[in-house]
Amino acid sequence: MERTILHVDMDAFYVSVELRRRPDLVGQPVVVGGTGNRGVVAAASYEARRYDVHSALPSAVARRRCPHAVFLPGDHELYTEVSRDVHEIFGRYTPLIEPLSLDEAFLDVSGATRLFGEGVEIARRIRADVRGELELGCSVGVAPNKFLAKLASVEAKPRARPDRIEPGRGVVEVVPGAELDFLHPLPVKRLWGVGPVTLEKLRGLGVKTVGDLARLDERTVVSALGQASGTHLLALSRALDDRPVEVDRDPKSIGHEETYPHDLHDVADLDRELVRLSDAVSSRLRRHGAGARTLTLKVRFAGFRTVTRSTTLDSPVDTGPELVTALGPLLHALDVSPGVRLLGVSTSNFGAPSQQLSLLDEPAESGNTAEAIDEIRDRFGTTAIGPASSISPRGLRVVRKGAQQWGPDQQPKPDGNEQENRRSR
Repeated sequence: MERTILHVDMDAFYVSVELRRRPDLVGQPVVVGGTGNRGVVAAASYEARRYDVHSALPSAVARRRCPHAVFLPGDHELYTEVSRDVHEIFGRYTPLIEPLSLDEAFLDVSGATRLFGEGVEIARRIRADVRGELELGCSVGVAPNKFLAKLASVEAKPRARPDRIEPGRGVVEVVPGAELDFLHPLPVKRLWGVGPVTLEKLRGLGVKTVGDLARLDERTVVSALGQASGTHLLALSRALDDRPVEVDRDPKSIGHEETYPHDLHDVADLDRELVRLSDAVSSRLRRHGAGARTLTLKVRFAGFRTVTRSTTLDSPVDTGPELVTALGPLLHALDVSPGVRLLGVSTSNFGAPSQQLSLLDEPAESGNTAEAIDEIRDRFGTTAIGPASSISPRGLRVVRKGAQQWGPDQQPKPDGNEQENRRSR
């Protein structure tokens, strides 16, 4: 059966959510993300995009390009809540939903066309529901496969020009039988897997558009790009993509990293941060009912040099102390005197967590403690309990999922008394 796939992409999602509670900012250049000098842009309104401000741009650069922009810190918990509302609307039309992030998803509506109409009609219904119920905009691509649907949603979006904002079409359909007519005029860099290096190699073959690539023979492309990359890109250039919409996708890794407003030089400070990050990551592991065998430490120094160190354990672990025990030696083996800009903890290679038994054949104390901590947080919130070393004069410094992914907000540097208090603890 021919499939009908939608790719729904929210328009400037984080900014649009913020504008619902700040309607006074509608029509102004608004930037959401890390507000500090080390932050990055998470989303920019189309008014801000006119000044070439876009996601992943350093906040400091965004300020130079658009000095009159309004900068707002990201609120990941709010965006997650609104994303659930968006997905509830998706679920009215199909159970086959593959989230890609908070603001985009694939939907397979092949089995829903008899009830709701063709793919374009379903796309229009979804847009109307999202606009009417949530006061948000989205763009939708409709196509026979995921690859083309994602490309089509890009064509449906509004565009910011230096002198104006062009409204988007809202819905763009790639009609079965006309896939190559849509695909071949596009720049070849639009294909998944074409980065700067690959793009340069393709230009060496005289390739500018997707159609140029599709007309090359396989041996030429494989010789230039390698077997895996060459065959992959040739298949895409011919509109071939048989991947299904994956409803349940288990995470391949669970972790958290933070960029600090000021470089950390003191090993004791880094130890406290390792405990704090490990506590948060282990809590997420337990919520997934998983333990991890492979633990990875990421350290980015003041000069942007980044190192990772990993260790693989004999059996999966899921508690903060176990993560610290394994990662602490990796951290202490590094020379942190240049100053640490970012610290991260991630876990992978999942399996059922093993419970160490005592001589009385009862679960080890660390397992019971972790279970009690989870119960307290479920009942009273994440700020109810945490590592003692994470307490500061401003309260318990908890790790919130999604927080810090855009870098730190601007914070005052600790004064001498606060630094002394932290050392004494």
